[in-house]
Amino acid sequence: MHHSNFVHLHTHSQYSLLDGAIRPEALVKTAREMKMPAVAVTDHGNLFGAVEFYELAMKNGVKPIIGCEVYVAPGARTDKTPPSKASILDTNSYHLILLVMNTTGYTNLCKLISTAYIDGFYYKPRIDKEILRECSDGLIALSACLHGEVAYAWSHGMKEQAVKIAAEYKEIFPERRFFLELQHNGIPEQEKVNAGLIEIGKDLNIPLVATNDCHYLNKEDARVHDILLCVQTGTTVSAPNRMRFSTDEFYFKSPEQMTEAFADCPEAIENTIEIAERCNLEMKLDEIHMPEYPAPEGQELDDIIETKAKEGLEARLKVMRERGEDVESKEWNYYDRLDKELKVIKGMGFPGYFLIVSDFIEYARSKDIPVGPGRGSAAGSLVAYALGITNIDPITYNLLFERFLNPDRISLPDIDIDFCYEKREEVIKYVTDLYGAKNVTQIITFGLMRARACLRDVGRVLDMPYGDVDRIAKLVPAELNITIEKALEKEPKLQKLVKEDVKVAELIEVARALEGLPRHASTHAAGVVISNLPLVEYLPLYMGPKEGIITTQFPMKDVEKIGLVKFDFLGLKTLTVIDRALKFVKSNKGVEIDLENLPLDGAEAYALVASGATDGVFQLESSGMKELLRKLKPEVFEDMIAAVALYRPGPLQSGMVDDFINRKHKVVKVVYDHELLKVILENTYGVMVYQEQVMEIARSLAHFTPGDADVLRKAMGKKNHDEMLVQRNKFIDGATKNKIPRPKAEKIFDLMAKFAGYGFNKSHSAAYALIAYQTAYLKAHHPVEFMAALLSSDMDTTDNVVKYINECRNMGIEVNPPDINESGKMFAVSGRSIRFALGAIKNVGSAAIDGIIKIREE
Repeated sequence: MHHSNFVHLHTHSQYSLLDGAIRPEALVKTAREMKMPAVAVTDHGNLFGAVEFYELAMKNGVKPIIGCEVYVAPGARTDKTPPSKASILDTNSYHLILLVMNTTGYTNLCKLISTAYIDGFYYKPRIDKEILRECSDGLIALSACLHGEVAYAWSHGMKEQAVKIAAEYKEIFPERRFFLELQHNGIPEQEKVNAGLIEIGKDLNIPLVATNDCHYLNKEDARVHDILLCVQTGTTVSAPNRMRFSTDEFYFKSPEQMTEAFADCPEAIENTIEIAERCNLEMKLDEIHMPEYPAPEGQELDDIIETKAKEGLEARLKVMRERGEDVESKEWNYYDRLDKELKVIKGMGFPGYFLIVSDFIEYARSKDIPVGPGRGSAAGSLVAYALGITNIDPITYNLLFERFLNPDRISLPDIDIDFCYEKREEVIKYVTDLYGAKNVTQIITFGLMRARACLRDVGRVLDMPYGDVDRIAKLVPAELNITIEKALEKEPKLQKLVKEDVKVAELIEVARALEGLPRHASTHAAGVVISNLPLVEYLPLYMGPKEGIITTQFPMKDVEKIGLVKFDFLGLKTLTVIDRALKFVKSNKGVEIDLENLPLDGAEAYALVASGATDGVFQLESSGMKELLRKLKPEVFEDMIAAVALYRPGPLQSGMVDDFINRKHKVVKVVYDHELLKVILENTYGVMVYQEQVMEIARSLAHFTPGDADVLRKAMGKKNHDEMLVQRNKFIDGATKNKIPRPKAEKIFDLMAKFAGYGFNKSHSAAYALIAYQTAYLKAHHPVEFMAALLSSDMDTTDNVVKYINECRNMGIEVNPPDINESGKMFAVSGRSIRFALGAIKNVGSAAIDGIIKIREE
């Protein structure tokens, strides 16, 4: 392919938050169409989008140049005094473009922009010349726009100063790594500066480079970008003296346009190709940087995990024996499975991962911090169960290890842990102290401009009356991931407004152009990264100006792509409720409940669930779920697991839920298409409810390996047509070899394919059903204590306090109004009644309290 003679080295993507309007995939596609061999992204002060951009560019055969437009402080980066008005140079920071040449340059850029947020933040994240000198290796610098230091001095009439500054940058970036940046964007001031820069370049022998400081892709996007700027600055389009770009030239111009604009200075165009050829960063996206588990001197992780897992399993089996279970008959099952899992875990190099998780869970338990029984596919691992990471026996409930770790494909395990909502931070602090503050951090996430909010933002900027905008925004259906496009398809009223009213048409058009752009950065609710080296060796760090929480600059998926290991520390309110209820039971009744070993056959708990009296019961509170439970009437724990898995739009609409209920109550006879299916589908009355069942059928009927069975599950979930044909033939071949007639094999496969789309991860269901059972048990046996705990944990939401107080009334539990002598911060238990909490008064307001008093007077 014949390449063009020009490359854009100064472009702002959507990650120049609310300032750049270029979406990464469109940028890469356009560069490719224009035959550019490479393209750079240089967002303001950050590298948020670097991994995403790198991957997109590599896929499209365009070389990605990772860069950043950094802010350089006039003095020291830590000096945060306002610039004196006496000086002409009244600015907090200057711009400078840095482009990465190689790995050293990438690491240096990470260090620079991390420091900029953590030490140098003053209006903007800033670095200074001192740290630039330390970290200039592997970077090429361009002098940036009119706000670059050389240009700024020149345009303020300080020509000698400008020459001095240029010489200083040349010295910081020797070996032809500093370029003076020329732009032609229709600003008269810029043309004066260009002449000065050319002159300085001649005198000091500094090369020139042409850029266009692109903020949007096409010329006609200038208006959309202008509106985006208004969203950022909180102004409206008609506001006087607002921040705006003075021309509409800041778009991604073609090589032809650029060459023509710089006809008087062709070397500035040629130098873009030279720079692009010198920037050759390869991001390593396939190594895993496992954090170092603090093993005792001279001990191998493989041996440690083996010992701990075996001891843990022993302890689990001992509890079963004490409960009077027949362990002898199944003991070998457990040991055999433990062995197989350990082989896979060691073979993949993951013992450290399990040991790290089991260590911080052990810490939480030792500090009386409630931990959930597990969630997600990790509950399918016996090793996790033996190490105390999960608390649900995978063998009893047919939970599969391969749903969690596929032995044929190395990908990081994903263990999400639920902690008590109020003490989650303590566990994160423990991990931070253990692995070092430089090696542990939380993860960034971006708030996107979603359909409704985007319409409201744009409407405000366009000076539309609030009432009109509100009405339009409310026409967008409140669904997850709704887009304006989908809203137009679904809502005829919206289409009508667009046809009839030009203002509405404009609002919709602009909002669609901005929809999905990132609006602000915040902290991900759960993700924590633990690294083997200081994180800044791998990625840049970010610190929000308000919270002071340090996070990665890359979002979750990109953190994992560059091989860092993340752990999910989730805060779950229900664990806090359970913990409080247990403490109330102990102080009020003197009873200690061993929650870990609750027998799962409590008739009272199932009766409560079957009656639909499930306010406050984990996962079973919605009105639709109550209706399902009344019809289903769970009697055993397997029914609870199924209820959690079945209550989702897919299964409900497909009719499989009704089928399940009818079979359970013997209204419909259960028939198995093949005797091998009986054992797999018995617990769910012949209905395929779980992904694990689909995997088991493939193994049992068609002799798939466990790894292949997981591949089949994934393919079915994704509904990828070509892949499904391959899998179908493989299944039918396997089944016919296993003496199953071909028509029967075809029928079974098609049935699997139909249900696989609805199939749910049984490990997750089982773990969450366990929490549901525990809360139902507490509510059935210790109603007063449970309700007091529930009210205390939801004190900040008025609706819930009112809802739960009504529930107390239905249960015949008295709630006494607040009493200055008796009430504490929390709701308290006294005998068979609950005393209102002082802490809840300011939120709930007098109305609810008056309500309680009224109830009592009745």
